[in-house]
Amino acid sequence: MEHDSPATEPWQLSAVELAAAVRGRTLSSADIVRSCLDRIDAVNPRVNALADLRPEEALEQAHAADRLTASGAELGPLHGIPVSTKINTDQRGYATSHGVAALAGTLAARDAACVTALREAGAVLVGRSNAPSFSYRWFSTNDLHGRTLNPWAADRTPGGSSGGASASLAAGMTPIAQGNDIGGSIRYPAACCGVVGIRPTVGRVSNWTEPVYVDTPGGRQQLVMPPTVLNCAVEGPLARTVADARLALRVMSTPDLRDPVGVPGLPDRPAPDALPRVSVVRGIGTVANHPAVEKALDEAVAKLTDAGYQVEELDGLPLLAEAARLWSLLIYEDFRPTMPTVEMIGDADIRTSLTYSFAAAAGEWGDSPTLAEYIHGWSRRGALVTELQELLGRDRLLLTPVSAEPPFEQDADIASPERAAQLVAAMWPMAAVPILGFPAATVPSALIDGLPMSVQLIGGRFEEETVLDAAQAVEDRTPRLTPTL
Repeated sequence: MEHDSPATEPWQLSAVELAAAVRGRTLSSADIVRSCLDRIDAVNPRVNALADLRPEEALEQAHAADRLTASGAELGPLHGIPVSTKINTDQRGYATSHGVAALAGTLAARDAACVTALREAGAVLVGRSNAPSFSYRWFSTNDLHGRTLNPWAADRTPGGSSGGASASLAAGMTPIAQGNDIGGSIRYPAACCGVVGIRPTVGRVSNWTEPVYVDTPGGRQQLVMPPTVLNCAVEGPLARTVADARLALRVMSTPDLRDPVGVPGLPDRPAPDALPRVSVVRGIGTVANHPAVEKALDEAVAKLTDAGYQVEELDGLPLLAEAARLWSLLIYEDFRPTMPTVEMIGDADIRTSLTYSFAAAAGEWGDSPTLAEYIHGWSRRGALVTELQELLGRDRLLLTPVSAEPPFEQDADIASPERAAQLVAAMWPMAAVPILGFPAATVPSALIDGLPMSVQLIGGRFEEETVLDAAQAVEDRTPRLTPTL
């Protein structure tokens, strides 16, 4: 492993450092993009994190950025900086394939709002990051683009669904990646690969994308997004450092009223007068933590305490337990109408994974949850949001595991129904947060048995800066460790 090795190539620099170099004209965007493309050529064949690479197009964007720099025009925060986008997110001229072979030809006519925001900030879009079919696994493999490997250990998942994003960052292909999260799909991959992931408050980053229409026997109809997508799914960044994640989040924070839950403007959040308290929730009474998970939490507690945070242990938090349980009702019931499409065009792995996941959810809610249970679930969600906001306010954060287990072995979710149920139970920290819509970040706190181990920090609504400040305190006290490839 490399321990805090000095950067010698542009691809090794952070986005913040690269942006300063572009402004100071010590590096051109073309220099940076060539360096990243060379790195991609060197490591992507082994990791398979990025797909649909078009080097000439990326260099054209870089040369355009350099012309703008030379003109003396005002430059965006990510001017000339390489960023990847995910295969389930619209980028004009590229397939929004969701990793499904049958959708490989579905070229987007327009950018999703988050991609537009990245372009307007000056980012150079370099490659599409891999994900599982339909973006519904904590692994990243599909029949269209193949399997993404974790740069730390090929037998462990890089996470999902933004596993291509996290693996590409850890391997040095780009400094920033766009992802999305409805069940841990930003936070979990970041944790598996030892990078930083921030899931914003619902509504902060526009989730708008071009409406999807399908041909039916009754004519052409719009495919309506289910309530969980509107109320729980978010777009957000992954990055190699907290500072880069903060920069990317600020760029992507674009109030947009086309988004049904988008806010018209971000609330003014002056810095609190004092550091918030940190309440540690190690579990919810359903599954025991692996020793490595406990070690990662202990390391984070020590580092936050050293930074001046007041840390206290909570003996569980029932509202998180209920939120995690609601996730297995609301997410899967909203996805159930999509299952015929999955059976028709999905690959064998996603069909098996979802079959086992539905079986795990049935263990909580039965084979056929009632409409009354579903409606009551959404009602309870609203009550829990209020309860958690009252608990956190602006002066408290929660510190939790990322999962009760270290990064899962590849394909653990399709090994057996029993193993799949264990995964669902272990992932309560990832499941509880989307149901509640609060901001949360994962940050590495230790390297244990050759694998990065991270923790999750959760803050009050629109308290992303406070969450990232605490993540920065952990990062500042953790040696920078990168896999050797």
